[in-house]
Amino acid sequence: MNPFSSGTRLRDMIRAIRACKTAAEERAVVRKECAAIRASVSENDHDYRHRNLAKLMFIHMLGYPTHFGQMECLKLIAAAGFPEKRIGYLGLMLLLDERQEVLMLVTNSLKQDLNHNNQYIVGLALCALGNICSAEMARDLAPEVERLMQFRDPNIRKKAALCSIRIIRKVPDLAENFMHPATNLLKEKHHGVLITGVQLCTEICKVSVEALEHFRKKCTEVLVKVLKDVVNSPYAPEYDIAGITDPFLHIRLLRLLRVLGQGDADASDCMNDILAQVATKTESNKNAGNAILYECVETIMSIEDTSGLRVLAINILGRFLSNRDNNIRYVALNMLMKAITVDAQAVQRHRATILECVKDSDASIRKRALELIYVLVNDSNVKPLAKELIDYLEVSDPEFKGDLTAKICSIVEKFSPEKIWYIDQMLKVLSEAGNFVKDEVWHALIVVISNASDLHGYTVRSLYRAFQASVEQECLVRVAVWCIGEYGEMLVNNVGMLDIEEPITVTESDAVDVIEIAIKRHTSDLTTRAMALIALLKLSCRFPSCSERIRDIIVQCKGSLVLELQQRSIEFNSIIGKHQNIRSVLVERMPVLDEATYNGRRAGSMPATVSMSSGASLNLPNGVAKPPAAPLVDLLDLSSDDTPAPSSSGGDFLHDLLGVDLSVGSSSSGMTQVPKAGTDVLLDLLSIGTPPPAQSSLSTPDILSSSQDNKMPAPTLERLSSPSSISIQASSPAGAAPMMDLLDGFAPNLPLPEDNGPVYPSIVAFESSALRLTFNFSKTPANPQTTLVQASFTNLSPNIFTDFIFQAAVPKFLQLHLDSASGNTLPASGNGSITQNLRVTNSLHGKKPLVMRIRIAYKMNNKDVLEEGQINNFPRDL
Repeated sequence: MNPFSSGTRLRDMIRAIRACKTAAEERAVVRKECAAIRASVSENDHDYRHRNLAKLMFIHMLGYPTHFGQMECLKLIAAAGFPEKRIGYLGLMLLLDERQEVLMLVTNSLKQDLNHNNQYIVGLALCALGNICSAEMARDLAPEVERLMQFRDPNIRKKAALCSIRIIRKVPDLAENFMHPATNLLKEKHHGVLITGVQLCTEICKVSVEALEHFRKKCTEVLVKVLKDVVNSPYAPEYDIAGITDPFLHIRLLRLLRVLGQGDADASDCMNDILAQVATKTESNKNAGNAILYECVETIMSIEDTSGLRVLAINILGRFLSNRDNNIRYVALNMLMKAITVDAQAVQRHRATILECVKDSDASIRKRALELIYVLVNDSNVKPLAKELIDYLEVSDPEFKGDLTAKICSIVEKFSPEKIWYIDQMLKVLSEAGNFVKDEVWHALIVVISNASDLHGYTVRSLYRAFQASVEQECLVRVAVWCIGEYGEMLVNNVGMLDIEEPITVTESDAVDVIEIAIKRHTSDLTTRAMALIALLKLSCRFPSCSERIRDIIVQCKGSLVLELQQRSIEFNSIIGKHQNIRSVLVERMPVLDEATYNGRRAGSMPATVSMSSGASLNLPNGVAKPPAAPLVDLLDLSSDDTPAPSSSGGDFLHDLLGVDLSVGSSSSGMTQVPKAGTDVLLDLLSIGTPPPAQSSLSTPDILSSSQDNKMPAPTLERLSSPSSISIQASSPAGAAPMMDLLDGFAPNLPLPEDNGPVYPSIVAFESSALRLTFNFSKTPANPQTTLVQASFTNLSPNIFTDFIFQAAVPKFLQLHLDSASGNTLPASGNGSITQNLRVTNSLHGKKPLVMRIRIAYKMNNKDVLEEGQINNFPRDL
């Protein structure tokens, strides 16, 4: 006999395939077998049809194509005998899925078999329908399945319930048809039928609100009684697992109770006692018991429950954390993360155990425990928790130090009770893991140090000690170099000694040694060396005795291959040698950096501007929001997020920084007062200088007004916010001459235009090889949230575009209105354009910028073309 004839037994084919030593041999065997099966199919061989299909299923499991055998499945299903139907339905479930069109042909056979008088054939049909049922088949066969849920045999009822779950998932509208049969299944004594009935009820509740209310009223007490019977049932060998009666039924019942109790106080109250009984009686020394306890805890956390039961649930999770199984500890940490929003105080009792999980050898548990600790920190426990985490930082694995450092820095910054504690903890972190600290962390530390004027001496001495012990930590070196450059004389003279400090003797030469080490370290990067050069320049003025040595160190960088260092070295050397008269002014201490402005910039809630506050910072603990200082009005920044606001600060930033008094007198009656700080910046940027004394009674914006009698209203800051508006408003008084030179002699004495709102630059919103889209913007002062956009389309190709259509979509916080386009034919080679007006309303104006997705469709040479893109480059103050 041919070993690959259709009469070959399945086991012989399997043996032949397993005997292959290479993939090529296996493919050859499969290819020959498939050829034999095709020949048998074409001959319509009835005797070996079931054997051929069995071979095809094995070949399918190996990953080879078997589509040519699909019709054989249907033929076997249509056969009268049970063996043929069994192999036919098995092939149907393996070789086909619900997306195959040929599946529609089997609907009639399924309907006949569901009504068959042989219960085993009915069971085959239910299994097949439950596995590959499509929406169309679900609608056609749902009545038969519903009828079979009342069948005399429990196995058929169980399979019908499982098939009903598939039908409801495919067609949720049919859920109401199965509501009452599912209720009847909850009264079953057979655990197999009962567990499928519970699962069916759970599925119905997910898709139907009416069914959920029905089950709450009719079935809650029934389910509680069933769960109580299962919990208190005696030993039953057929259901017992590790001494627990049917844990699978336990879990399904708890999940359904969770669905029913969520958001309903009466149903939750009905199940309180049984949940407490499950939580206290279930043993946790076996995996089955732990599974039941976990589901019980999740149910308690989800329903409308009393705090006492929640404390019991959280205590169970605390016991889980002490389990030796990593999986149990991990799910406990996950559940505690959810529980902390419900009862944070109960979770706090297990803080010590959670902290031990941070030190676990398993990376997943460490990471999850660290996230939970981060959420647990508050003002009362920040000090002990931060101490524990910093102590662990010393011995933690290098791959974990990045996450751990980020969390510690965030905790310390958010909940710091006082600045000296904040500085101490950050120095410990920088000393242990300075190479893992992000730039914004040490930037924030410098901001805090600059604001803590009474701690400058303490901080620079602490950094000097830390530098001696941890010179390899890059971020620590940067902060130390900056502080020594700013407060070096405090280090040498022991200024501002605190009672908690130990005396330290540092000479000027020792301070310079620190900077020299930072420059010459082979691991120092460009940022560190550049900061060190600046610190040396400052120390050259404060330490006159070391001036020559400092100059020699700076000169050594003149030959650096890094252009930045080379340029700084040459410039600083020139300052020290030739410009002694201005050196002391140049190297003065930096002005105090405002914490509120810096924190706002980090959070993205304020524009990147410099604060004008020069007074002492508010003595507020970290973690307490300070009143935000008014930002410096950047009149020429077209990308600002916020509308410029008048300064409420008592000091003048430019006066502090440059030592120049640019203040102006109060404006005359009837004049619109322009914020002083914005005017000063504009005067400084345009090199106009301080107004002469004779004009001190006039408002500074008069220099830019359009008439010399100073009776016209001064332009608003929005009008000055773009170069084009400055050019329009510029006039020809003597005081404005320097500005005229800078603006390339724009024509003086132009009439002041009507106030139509600020002027915004046009942008190229989209450009491809064939098309360019340009946006022009305008606003009305009365409605700053609304932006009028004129879209202009230009054809860059040599072909004419026809049937031109422009579509746009925006996020929910925006509203978009499109007017009709000026045409639908776009001339070739830029010889014309199509314009279309858009109106965009930003409900979050000043908080979120505009963003838009576009789609442009047209025909070119009778071929459809579709271009898509996203526009993110809108002016940010729209």
